[in-house]
Amino acid sequence: MNITQLNTQFNNKTPEEVLEYFLNEYGFDAALSSSFGAEDQVLTHMMLNITKEAHIFTLDTGRLHPETYAVMDATNLKYGTKVKVFFPKHEAVQELYSTQGINGFYESIENRKSCCFIRKIEPLQRALKPLKVWITGLRASQSVTREDLNIIEFDEANDVIKINPLLLWDEKDVWDYIKEHRVPYNKLHDKGFPSIGCAPCTRAVLEGADVRSGRWWWENPEHKECGLHVK
Repeated sequence: MNITQLNTQFNNKTPEEVLEYFLNEYGFDAALSSSFGAEDQVLTHMMLNITKEAHIFTLDTGRLHPETYAVMDATNLKYGTKVKVFFPKHEAVQELYSTQGINGFYESIENRKSCCFIRKIEPLQRALKPLKVWITGLRASQSVTREDLNIIEFDEANDVIKINPLLLWDEKDVWDYIKEHRVPYNKLHDKGFPSIGCAPCTRAVLEGADVRSGRWWWENPEHKECGLHVK
């Protein structure tokens, strides 16, 4: 499949049109990885409106906010679905605790990336292994690390087509959609959390601040990816 041609084909299409094509073309081999953030909730609503059989999964790192579990439950109830959950391997988590302690990720980038690998990247690799298409809620305006993304890419590390239907949306687009369609969302967004990850690595930010500034705030901006979306 020619990624350049696909980007040309879908350059002026709506997110719904992009999703409908890939869901129809690939069925259960296409899936959204959801962290239950605002963008992922928009995509969940769109996908389940296209087909009730849409494939959606999440990664439970073991360090999520209570509010994240609340929106997970609300989503399952509203849409009559069961988002599939992938967990880290318990042996790896035990080893992580024995080598760097409970919160050793604050001590170095290496420690933090090791924690992210065990809790997020390895479970994601397992989730993506049987898939052909990975759907994400990435937006170009979220971070300096995401400005050069395309709507459709090929993820060589996971051997999947990666699509970012909301890439060109801004934050207002996302929240207008949530309000119009009454989409469940994480209540931490109302408390100054524009981007939500694990509880120890996410904090509220001042209004108008960079949307990713509350993630791994002790690191430089160019390092602020867990590894899930690094080319």
